[in-house]
Amino acid sequence: MAAEPTSTSSTSTTSTSITKKEFPTWTIGPKNNQVQFPTMALNTVGLSAEDTVRACTIAVQYGFTHFDFHPGKERDGVSQFMKLGKIDRSKLFLNTKIRKPKPGTSPENAAIEVQKQIDEDLQALNTNYVDMLMLRDSPDCEVMKSQWAVLENALLTGQTKSIGVVNYCEESLRCLLKSCKIKPAINYYYLHVGMTSSGTSMLSGSELLRGYKLRDYCDRYKIKTFAYGAFGEPEANKSIELLSNPLLKTIGDGTNNIYNFKNHGDSSRTPEEVALRWVIQSGAAVSVRPTLDYGLGKSICSASSSNECESSIKLRSDVFDWSLTGEEMNKLTNILKSDDNPTLFSSAGCPDSFSL
Repeated sequence: MAAEPTSTSSTSTTSTSITKKEFPTWTIGPKNNQVQFPTMALNTVGLSAEDTVRACTIAVQYGFTHFDFHPGKERDGVSQFMKLGKIDRSKLFLNTKIRKPKPGTSPENAAIEVQKQIDEDLQALNTNYVDMLMLRDSPDCEVMKSQWAVLENALLTGQTKSIGVVNYCEESLRCLLKSCKIKPAINYYYLHVGMTSSGTSMLSGSELLRGYKLRDYCDRYKIKTFAYGAFGEPEANKSIELLSNPLLKTIGDGTNNIYNFKNHGDSSRTPEEVALRWVIQSGAAVSVRPTLDYGLGKSICSASSSNECESSIKLRSDVFDWSLTGEEMNKLTNILKSDDNPTLFSSAGCPDSFSL
């Protein structure tokens, strides 16, 4: 299991008496071009521009500096937030995704579209660089390779500080690794309680016989795992009932006498806190929605729900303040024992690929 990043946490109090935290970071990227990657991000997926501004404004008060957004309205919301001057650009980690090309797009045209989007995003954000560009997978290996070459060039020319991939299964990674000059720093994919790598003591013998799973494959090539869907994604396979699983509640509130609060910060924890802590403690970074009021591709942090949005973001920011015991981690890992392939939005050719 990958070690959890070490926090260099320092705290200060804002004018509104909110304790601002500093989340642990990873050092990622080539040795001659490394960057600090905050291991928890605010995921703005599905937010309106207005709600993105609101969520970012709340999040920075609780230590979030890593914003994970899509091109379009989310990006425009991040841009509007930056104009407010709440935090220096140098302290932000801006992370965006390259759009998938339309089916049938040639490798050459796909590459042109990538560069066009990079230029468009930088102009919209009014910045010279983003901190990470993430490439979505494709069923066409040649398309992925041509797109990746553009991201490598963007890294070398300073348009981005790091590059990664989204929803890449082992076959997709193998495609890139055959020809890339710079490996992806991270693989961003769906990961929640019960999804783990083989080769750990958490699994039974029959589970180990499956061979390498995705996290093992990424680890072999020093590609770090960046997770979304820690609370489950509606309509995705087996995840819709994740937070109602009684084990998460049992571990969080200590109703079973084999659990105690010595590692929980002397406090009970909600199922969502337990689910989030499992992802972090398993060695992954994580991108979190502002609240649990979301659906597939949509989220809310509206003016009418700003109190809920703030309390939920604060709850997420506390994840580094406590830990699960080894026994708790083992029990949570074995809830579903499902493959950790990126089944949500992954391309045809990935195991159990899922699409709208």
